Amino acid sequence: MAKKMKEARPSLMLLEGDVLKVLNDLPESQKFNLIVSSPPYNIGKDYEKDSRRSLDEYVKWLDNVVEALVKRLSRTGSICWQVGSYIKDGETFPLDIYLYNSFKSRGLRLRNRIVWKFNFGLHSSKRFSGRYETLMWFTKSDKYKFNLDPVRVPQLYPGKRHSAKKGKASGKPSGNRLGKNPSDYWEFSAPEHFENNPVWDIPNVKANHPEKTIHPCQFPVELVERCILALTKAGDSVLDPFIGAGTTAVAAIKHGRKVTGIDKDATFLKIAQQRVDKLVEGNLRTRPSGKPVMRPRQTDKVARIPEEWLGL
Repeated sequence: MAKKMKEARPSLMLLEGDVLKVLNDLPESQKFNLIVSSPPYNIGKDYEKDSRRSLDEYVKWLDNVVEALVKRLSRTGSICWQVGSYIKDGETFPLDIYLYNSFKSRGLRLRNRIVWKFNFGLHSSKRFSGRYETLMWFTKSDKYKFNLDPVRVPQLYPGKRHSAKKGKASGKPSGNRLGKNPSDYWEFSAPEHFENNPVWDIPNVKANHPEKTIHPCQFPVELVERCILALTKAGDSVLDPFIGAGTTAVAAIKHGRKVTGIDKDATFLKIAQQRVDKLVEGNLRTRPSGKPVMRPRQTDKVARIPEEWLGL
């Protein structure tokens, strides 16, 4: 039986234990409108050292997790699965490709494969440095929630009008006044880039990020927020089976959703509780959604070419 952590708020439930055991212990009637998570990448982080697996073992383990999750997903629900790559001996194994069939074989439908791009990531000297991860959005059926208006972006050409061939619409604005539908290759932290080259360009949570905790692989609130706004409504239930430091809980409760989180590490669950408490109290530091990614000015010292490089 999973160890139930103290409820930080009525809309938050944190469960400590092995993910498969906890999922199997949940009441059969308990369903979730959205399941969103970033599972461990099996790359040797501190919380993985007691369960390091070969790639085949890892994929099989996650396949069992997916099977348990699909049973917990409501008929009109969605799963957002954010993954990077497994690296071994300099070779890259893209986890979204390895895990796609785990969802497809159980009847789920892939609606988008979203690219999350960031400036700082895995450095390499023998291949290009890793600067993006992917988020797969699956639905259980063709009847699912998709709220476009809360996630629209500014029209690139708001003054564009229909041609004379459009009949009654001729001469009228051709775009939606509320904004356009974002593509699946987004940059929504920097509007000036978003409008010209839409990529999910969200800074990953590193040392000076305001959301940084002791968790080594924390993803930003902004990444989860769009999934929650687009795929659920207020009062819906959200599940994160690998909730870690509670990013999904913060994003969900911020927008009036109920959330259940699972993790085997009690320390991370305590941090998740604390972050939600601070959110409700108005004291949680988060990076504002839509804030432009910081770019150094040419006059900044860090942007100048070092004297040691000059003349080389």
